[in-house]
Order: sequence, then C-alpha cells, then structure tokens
Amino acid sequence: MAVRISSAEWKGTLKEGAGTMRVGSGAYDGPYTWASRFDTGPGTNPEELIGAAHAGCYSMFLSALLTKAGFTPTRISTTATVHLTDGPTISLIELNTEVEVPGLSDEDLQKHAESAKQGCPVSKALAAVPEIKLVAKLVG
Repeated sequence: MAVRISSAEWKGTLKEGAGTMRVGSGAYDGPYTWASRFDTGPGTNPEELIGAAHAGCYSMFLSALLTKAGFTPTRISTTATVHLTDGPTISLIELNTEVEVPGLSDEDLQKHAESAKQGCPVSKALAAVPEIKLVAKLVG
C-alpha cells in the first residue's frame, strides 16, 4: 500500500507567526496562521485539511462498498464539518453525503453509509474524536 508524506513549517510565535503546509504530491502548498485557524484569516488550517481528507476517504470507501454490493454509483458528494472547540480539541465531525446511485433504496444507503463511516481509514484514524455524525441522503 501507499505511503504518503506531507509537511509543515511554522516560524515565529503562536499569534504573530505564520507557516506553510504542503502535501507530498504538490497538489497543495499554502499558508496558515493563528487567524486562519482560530478566526477568519486567509489561509488554511489543519482542521480544514482533515475535513477534506475525511470527506474524500469516506466518499471513496462508500463507493467501494456500494460497488461490492452490486450497485454502480453515479456520484457521491460529501462534506465534513470539523468543529474545533476549547482545548483546543476536535470535538465533532459532521459528515453530510449526497449519493446518486440507480436502484439504491434509502435503507441500503443508510446501511452502507454507516459501514463506510466506521470503516474508512481516515475515520479509523480519527477514532479519538468524541462524535462523528452522519447524514446520508439519496439524490437524483
């Protein structure tokens, strides 16, 4: 299986400093600051990147489960809302997914959606998060 490397560099104090985060493939290389993490400043933050990773992993894993069950997914669109609270701590992640799959019942969607939430590698890596909520709905 693949091994992935990403990196970050921080210069300065917590509030006045700044840094950059890079993914190994070169697909993203951008700034982050105290303001981009704890306020509304420009740049990204670790929680936003965790959310993107979780949404991407979840969507792919759900596609794999549906395909294995004999369905052909047309589209799976997932958002991950990561809540950073006092501590700071990631206290909640909300996964919202819209699934377009011909012939899939809502009952089957809910079963496979929950299995994907439990089984995707990023969900497993985030097991210390107190709560991961899931809303899955059929569209199209």
